[in-house]
Amino acid sequence: MPKKGIQMPHTFVIIFGVVVLAALMTYLIPMGMFETEEVTYDNAGQEDTRTVLIPDTFEYETDEAGEPAREGVSLFEPFGGAGFLNYMFEGLVSGDKWGSAVGVVAFILIIGGAFGIIMRTKAIDQGILAVIDKTKGREALLIPVMFFFFSLGGAVFGMGEEAIAFAIILVPLVIALGYDAITGVMITYVATQIGFATSWMNPFGVAIAQGVSDVPVLSGTPFRMLMWAVFTGVGIAYTMWYASKVRRDPAKSYSPEANAYFKKHNNVQDINGKFTVGDSLVVITLALGIGWIIWGVVRDAYYIPEIATQFFTIGLVAGAIGVIFKLNDMTINDVAESFGEGAQQLLPAALVVGMAKGIVIILGGDDPAAASVLNTVLYAAGGLVDDMPEVLSASFILVFQSVINFFVVSGSGQAALTMPLIAPLADIAGVTRQVAVLGFQLGDGLTNMIVPTSAALMGTLGAARIGWGTWFRFIFKFQLLMFGLALVFVIVAVFINFS
Repeated sequence: MPKKGIQMPHTFVIIFGVVVLAALMTYLIPMGMFETEEVTYDNAGQEDTRTVLIPDTFEYETDEAGEPAREGVSLFEPFGGAGFLNYMFEGLVSGDKWGSAVGVVAFILIIGGAFGIIMRTKAIDQGILAVIDKTKGREALLIPVMFFFFSLGGAVFGMGEEAIAFAIILVPLVIALGYDAITGVMITYVATQIGFATSWMNPFGVAIAQGVSDVPVLSGTPFRMLMWAVFTGVGIAYTMWYASKVRRDPAKSYSPEANAYFKKHNNVQDINGKFTVGDSLVVITLALGIGWIIWGVVRDAYYIPEIATQFFTIGLVAGAIGVIFKLNDMTINDVAESFGEGAQQLLPAALVVGMAKGIVIILGGDDPAAASVLNTVLYAAGGLVDDMPEVLSASFILVFQSVINFFVVSGSGQAALTMPLIAPLADIAGVTRQVAVLGFQLGDGLTNMIVPTSAALMGTLGAARIGWGTWFRFIFKFQLLMFGLALVFVIVAVFINFS
């Protein structure tokens, strides 16, 4: 077991500390804004449009004396304003059903409720027992196979939030096989983010970044496919090394509390071992539902509203099967109660989404056309690129995008906000725009594995019963490994003039 040093603060405490820092920044840094324009680009034969900033139009908001204005955030604002103490509520109700925060909060709660129903049937537990029986002696194969497919999902269609649902299923399974909750998060969420970060065709990241940077969409595919293969291979090797260590000695696990929870609440020894017709129907419903989701995402670009409804439908059908076949003696009231209990279990993760959005609100929001501290920080950091040698400029883009991802976790949002500024500056620094896009996608995607402002990460950790502090202690070394590997690929891209 890891040494007990200084106890990591709770995720809520960490985010509150960042909110305090953001509030102080509003007193020290003047607000600025950009003009914006609509850009249209071809995305795999489909015309897409994004609103982006115009880099050379930055200007400060000025006060009555004509000086750059510093409008420090107030302690409290009535009538729907954004004061320091308003950050929680304003963060939770910000956005719309298509994204953070209110849409993602609803998504997390509905998924939690749907899987509360599914898990109440005990069909998944019966399935876990069957998998254990069928894979005796071959358990280790689960890790590379699952990691590969989840990474592929991240690369092909930007899989991320969906990992929350899969973690609910796979974490109890890997624990029953002798591994731990950390392993379950690695083969689900972390794998998707490696695929997302190194993708050659992800529509929510690299495609938008290339489009708004005036780089041919889906260009540079061979280099990125090689990069994906290398990163995925390293991820599989690291996960198998850790998992095998835990299986040999459970005391080596970083998540003993989560492991104990699942062993207590998903004890396969308490299951009768009879995989009935009802159990089969629940599992088939889940499999068909996941197929429906993948089809919708790939064919019609389904996103948060559609996927949430699809999972809700899966939960309802599973509940009906549970009642009809008396699985685990289920009644209609049990369906309703298990939905509430499942949503309650992911409530802390949903709250984190609102808190994280509150940070951006305190900084003035992420609209480039509205005066904000975030715009000034963005402009100042972007201006550093053209004063550096090529390799340093490319490396700085990677670091810069990694930092910005703490505040703007959305890949598409970050691409639209930063790439119109970074791309022309990369031209001045002698770095190709393709390299700039590479730095963006690696910085954006890889840090999703660690930033507590990521809704998908916190939802997955919530499903796995792992606190962010515990996760940080484990993932920190792997994050450094991934960043070092990303730096190597960015530098190689500079030397080969990747374009």
